[in-house]
Amino acid sequence: MFRAGLPLLAVLALAACDGQGTTESGFPKPDRPVSDVVSAQFSTEDQRDSRGEAQTVMDLAEMTEGMTVADIGAGNGYYTVRLAERVGEGGRVLAQDIDTEALDRLARRVERYRLDNVSIQRGELADPRLPANSFDRIFMVHMYHEIEQPYEFLWRMWPALKEDGQVVVVDIDRPTDQHGIDPLLLSCEFNRVGYELVAFKDAPELSGYYAQFKAAANRPEPGEIKPCRSDSVTQG
Repeated sequence: MFRAGLPLLAVLALAACDGQGTTESGFPKPDRPVSDVVSAQFSTEDQRDSRGEAQTVMDLAEMTEGMTVADIGAGNGYYTVRLAERVGEGGRVLAQDIDTEALDRLARRVERYRLDNVSIQRGELADPRLPANSFDRIFMVHMYHEIEQPYEFLWRMWPALKEDGQVVVVDIDRPTDQHGIDPLLLSCEFNRVGYELVAFKDAPELSGYYAQFKAAANRPEPGEIKPCRSDSVTQG
């Protein structure tokens, strides 16, 4: 299994910034822009399959039959249907999105494909609304940069992982207002909320990079979370 190198892990020691404000729930606001939500179609499924995208991600995530997984920001279901096949009849896939129209389209697709191991649920902007202690893997593919309240979202997602569960992020190394996120900033934000980076890989076939996180031993209280400074990441 590939591992994150020291340069990437060094971001976990970056100084926090103060005075960026908090949400109504008491979580810090991110010290960076947030991308506008775009179409649920990242690119055509044939194009993605021609690069072996889903196969590569599932292999890196060590997906096996019988796992229970969540597809956050499922959209039209590119990953949902492929995860359903990978985990088999003994596994489960929860597809989540905040776009009700996308979920309606996905529901029709799930019914048409007769995917009995798939459930669909609407999430919230700051809460994925996942059941506790339920998932071996949580997938967040080309969508993390669109989360308006990432610290609260990640904090509320933390309990959903099983003891050995992990979060898989696929994204692009570019500014957060250009539909990507610097991997150092991504790692820092996850760390501040109680996750540890366990693997990282630059992956052109994924149109970006692959990162994998696990829940740390403790999750901080909302008031203890200090946002990462995006200027420290890009300049230091």
